[in-house]
Amino acid sequence: MQFNKIIGQKKIIDSFIQTVQTNRISHAQLLNGSEGVGKLKLAIAYAQYISCTHRTEIDSCGNCPSCKKYEKLIHPDLHFVYPVVRTKKFDKPVSDNYIAEWRNFILNNDKLQLDIWLELMGNENSQAGIFAQESNEIIRKLSLKTFESEYKIMIIWLPEKMNPSSANKLLKMIEEPPLKTLFLLVSDFPDQIINTIRSRAQFIKIPKIDNESMANALIERHQLEESQAKRIAKLSSGNYYKALETIKASEIEQYNFRMYTDIMRLCYAAKIIEINKWVDEICNLGRERQKTFIIYALRLFRENFILNSMKGKNTDLNSLTIEEQDFSSKFFTFIHENNITDISNEFNLAFKHIERNGTDKIIFLDLSLKLVKLLRIKAA
Repeated sequence: MQFNKIIGQKKIIDSFIQTVQTNRISHAQLLNGSEGVGKLKLAIAYAQYISCTHRTEIDSCGNCPSCKKYEKLIHPDLHFVYPVVRTKKFDKPVSDNYIAEWRNFILNNDKLQLDIWLELMGNENSQAGIFAQESNEIIRKLSLKTFESEYKIMIIWLPEKMNPSSANKLLKMIEEPPLKTLFLLVSDFPDQIINTIRSRAQFIKIPKIDNESMANALIERHQLEESQAKRIAKLSSGNYYKALETIKASEIEQYNFRMYTDIMRLCYAAKIIEINKWVDEICNLGRERQKTFIIYALRLFRENFILNSMKGKNTDLNSLTIEEQDFSSKFFTFIHENNITDISNEFNLAFKHIERNGTDKIIFLDLSLKLVKLLRIKAA
């Protein structure tokens, strides 16, 4: 993990680089900040920079044997501690019991959240923690000499999940650390860590990601258009996870928009064969997605009715995207006071029937055939 893979955080990265170049690396550092700011990956990139044998003034080289091992998270002087769960197989679990799943979690996930980690362990309903036996492993690992690097580095993810026994044993290690040992604690809720550990670690606040860096990352990683990337960056409030959720929601909205425009055109033209194909497609979705589509359609009916009332003028009362506005500017005349109530009632009824596990093909076919008649009603 190199610094150039981190979104934003230039000031923090510069500070980390400065500590290495001036040989002023604090032996215990607590990285904390809100969700989605890149704390864990930032800690790994910092560790890689420290261990790199050909580091530059701005980043680790990415090519030396140390960096190659870091990229796979298999460097012998890099150790991880993270919450785990008790199972029949692991009655007294430690982090190393789940090291393969951990590497997969870090290397193949954009969102590094506890619920996703629990799912990867196959125990999403279990209580995760860092238990007493983990401290014995920490002591054992850090008592060994380094294999390759100058520093032994231990990254502890969510130290607030430590039970009291584990936390007290870690405290002793932090108070009297072995030579050239670095603890990087990555926390979502530092207030939940025992005071004695917090007071002995250098407190590093990781800020929210700035909008410009976020937008650039969304363009590069997700091939978004600049205007869309800037809008999502602003909505995300510096949280990359929220940006990813917004992108996913945006993709669903795009699909809903296509399905909406298709069924409106097909129903107005009364193309029954094509309507049947449309029904088949929406019936391939799960019920929650079907309900999402109905809610989306109801919103656009409302927006089109407002456009009709305003004689096609888009006002502050409307909240349409550019694509929605383009379609609605040609379609709004078909949504008026003589059919808006009946259309809304039919879509709300379909929603209730879907929610009550009605046969979706019958529901959507019936809805579409009624829409054929309702769109042909003339305005007053």
